[in-house]
Amino acid sequence: MKLRPMSLWLIMPVKPFHEAKSRLNGVLSEDQRAKLSAHLLVRTLSIAAATQLFERTVVVSRDPAALAIAARCSALPLEEQGCELNAAFTQACAFAAASGAEAALLLPSDLPRLQPEDLCSLVEPFHRHPSSVVIAPSCDGGTNALLLPLPLPFPLAFGDGSSQEHRRRARAAGCEVCFVDRPALRFDLDTPTDLSEWLGVPPDQIRLSAVKSHFSSLWEHVWRNTLESPVDPSVASQQGAQTSPRSKERGMAEDATFPPRLS
Repeated sequence: MKLRPMSLWLIMPVKPFHEAKSRLNGVLSEDQRAKLSAHLLVRTLSIAAATQLFERTVVVSRDPAALAIAARCSALPLEEQGCELNAAFTQACAFAAASGAEAALLLPSDLPRLQPEDLCSLVEPFHRHPSSVVIAPSCDGGTNALLLPLPLPFPLAFGDGSSQEHRRRARAAGCEVCFVDRPALRFDLDTPTDLSEWLGVPPDQIRLSAVKSHFSSLWEHVWRNTLESPVDPSVASQQGAQTSPRSKERGMAEDATFPPRLS
């Protein structure tokens, strides 16, 4: 059953790769952190495409490399105007609403255990109540996924303790609230402890070879092609808006490995 309530879009913010995962700088180099972030982006885009839940996917970023990956994965690249998470989400939601979206799932790209069924679990309650707000909390009380109608019914509050703040704001706006608590949605990849748990090795044994063992051949292909042939974000946006990506998304999803196989 395809659960596609209304015109539902997926919105993913992506930090510049060279700035991402700064809390891992004690165990991974800047280049390794950039490649890890690129891998997670490709993986999340592939999983989202596999579900066929979303009319379109928007990647909002200040990084031309991230926008180029988005375009090559049949997502819409949107150049971020600021440098703050809530502002990026708000900008992308306004763009989506102006383009016909009636609802959006706001999702980070650093959920390494995410599976298609996790996305379905977020969409199902919204399918039953299209005016509701669906919240997936993180382990530390933040918000790792937020599904809500468009235009935005309340100001976004991503950050510390934001899951409860989003619930408060949603109820104040008259929205029904549903919490979805799943292990894969709770687990994000921010600290050396998170990385150690994901790789299944002690923190002092984390090496590039261990991280690379989690990188699929799909990521290697997209990363090489993107860096060798960067895409102008404005051109990519025009191309994405003119193209129906469904068949390309399905092909990419069929080639993807989630989670990537261990070598």
